[in-house]
Amino acid sequence: MSGFGSGDPFLADCPARLAVELIADKWTVVVLYGLSKGPVRHGELIELIGGISRKMLTQTLRRLEAHGLARRHAYAEAPPRVEYELTQLGATLIDPIHVLTEWAVANGDAVLDALDADPEPVAHSG
Repeated sequence: MSGFGSGDPFLADCPARLAVELIADKWTVVVLYGLSKGPVRHGELIELIGGISRKMLTQTLRRLEAHGLARRHAYAEAPPRVEYELTQLGATLIDPIHVLTEWAVANGDAVLDALDADPEPVAHSG
């Protein structure tokens, strides 16, 4: 058995693989990081996260809620106010996100240099 807990990450329905697919989404890590400082409103996340549309942010937040990583809280006020925050489970991803961000900052130029050196990498047959 591999070091991925009780599941086999090579199986399509393995919980570990499904979790990796969730956090590998283009916007998931950025939105989770945006939620890491505490409760935040949808509009504040739009301002914070460059390049994300309102529709994509809403879809990402809904997916994070469905998977237990974020929570939506609607306040009974006029005008209505809605905030999003990390759940306890979602908060466990912040340290790994920081490590990944540090790697990206340290190696981003090298990745771009490699892409510039070989803009059409050879696809490996699978």
